[in-house]
Amino acid sequence: MIRMNDFTAEPEEVRSRENAAISRVLSSGHYILGKEVEGFEKSWAAFCGTKHCIGVANGMEAIELALRALGIGNGDEVITTPMTAIATVLAILHAGATPVLADIDPQTALLDRESVARVLTKQTKALLPVHLYGRLPDMDAWSAFCKDAGIHLVEDCAQAHGARFSGKSAGAFGEVSAFSFYPTKNLGAKGDAGAVLTNSSEIAERVRSLRNLGGTSRYAHREAGLNSRLDELQAAILSERLLFLAAFNSRRQAIAHSYQSGITNPAIEHLAAPKNPASHVYHLFVIRTAERDRLAEFLKSRDIETLIHYPVPAHRQECCRNIRYDSNGLPNAEAHAKSCLSLPCHPQLTDEQVRTVVSTVNEFR
Repeated sequence: MIRMNDFTAEPEEVRSRENAAISRVLSSGHYILGKEVEGFEKSWAAFCGTKHCIGVANGMEAIELALRALGIGNGDEVITTPMTAIATVLAILHAGATPVLADIDPQTALLDRESVARVLTKQTKALLPVHLYGRLPDMDAWSAFCKDAGIHLVEDCAQAHGARFSGKSAGAFGEVSAFSFYPTKNLGAKGDAGAVLTNSSEIAERVRSLRNLGGTSRYAHREAGLNSRLDELQAAILSERLLFLAAFNSRRQAIAHSYQSGITNPAIEHLAAPKNPASHVYHLFVIRTAERDRLAEFLKSRDIETLIHYPVPAHRQECCRNIRYDSNGLPNAEAHAKSCLSLPCHPQLTDEQVRTVVSTVNEFR
């Protein structure tokens, strides 16, 4: 079976370092907000090129905390995409703000600038682009757009660990950014984990307070915060796995190149390849076809796992049925949701497995 993710196939060095990290934490007797968290926060901030990193419990709360630290809440609108994990939209709702959905560019599945401009109002306080599938858009253009509109730029980097554009890393463009370290991410923990990045000392201080029950000191709580702390075990594991991120991303990019050049079946549509290869780290490799469900069943019959990211766009979710979106509709997101299919692209795939995926997809009729 060629799996979407196969942690059992990871190099022994990774497993050994993880086990040593776990033993280190257990021996320390300290499990919450200690040296391991501080160490990972410094390492991840340095890797991404920001001044501050605040470890939190998960990626959804990272977005909520980022918005709350900017003072965004009741009566404020945040523009984002319908083509994302539902956590992106739920985080806006949990912050007390109002999500507004713009359509996607069909070539990249990322936010479309014209659609974003159409949904912009006086109530808009932030743009929350999602670096879907591991791909950074033209962040210089989005930064200029937000500056002209007088709104905050908040990055959802949950799928883009290590992606780079114009010499900067994902997470270093917005006033504040959010990461998830869910196990399947390019940099993944052994459970839920997340982080908020910023260059603002004021925002960093606010997030540190909000993640720890709104506390300013022990038993002193100035506001209603969250219990959203990155624990020592996950931080220690992430510190070790960070050592392998660049190599694993490089392998994902090589696999993606093999798929892009090798899959020539006329029934299959590729998303546009990025002009700058470093801007895409292929958390997922996604193709489109009008025969998506048949193709998925065909690949399953050949022992190749696939997944759909995402079959139901946010505005079609029951919990989001009243959310405002582009007056022109969201036709590109709708079409993408009906046709997209994710192929295995994890760094443990062998060359032989990659060739098998390519040839099997090309066999599909």
